[in-house]
Amino acid sequence: MRVVVGVDPPAGGGTCGIIVAGLAADGRAHVLDDLSQVAVRPEQWARAVVAAADKWQADRVVAEVNQGGAMVTAMLKSVDAGLALTTVHAARGKVARAEPVAALYAEGRVCHAGVFPALEDELCGLLIDGRYAGPGASPDRADAAVWALTALMLGNRLGRPGVREL
Repeated sequence: MRVVVGVDPPAGGGTCGIIVAGLAADGRAHVLDDLSQVAVRPEQWARAVVAAADKWQADRVVAEVNQGGAMVTAMLKSVDAGLALTTVHAARGKVARAEPVAALYAEGRVCHAGVFPALEDELCGLLIDGRYAGPGASPDRADAAVWALTALMLGNRLGRPGVREL
């Protein structure tokens, strides 16, 4: 029904997490592709994001702008000015942001349409005590997956301020 590309740009030469996820008619989400880029320049990962959106006919790209701010938007829009882009600013740590998505996995509401070892290792490295114990310094692929799955399944929980019911 919908396809979203989640993006976690690197803080400086690391991995740019680029994860494609789709929402099926039965309400289950499917991780469709991991097109993450390692140690590339900003214009290269921006081109990879737009290529992913084109390949999978994505409805939207959701990109975190904590690292890079307006540069993230500028890079993506320089490749495709018409790109359907939502920017998000993370207010909580990666592990805390991943908890609602982990619950979706536990409920069987998310599955992978293929094997994505690097992504799966990062997802397993997000520990309940708030630490990251997976490969690499940061779970960039996992964070990109969290942004995509949050956009597909958890409505407006993209880091925007709001009022919660207690």
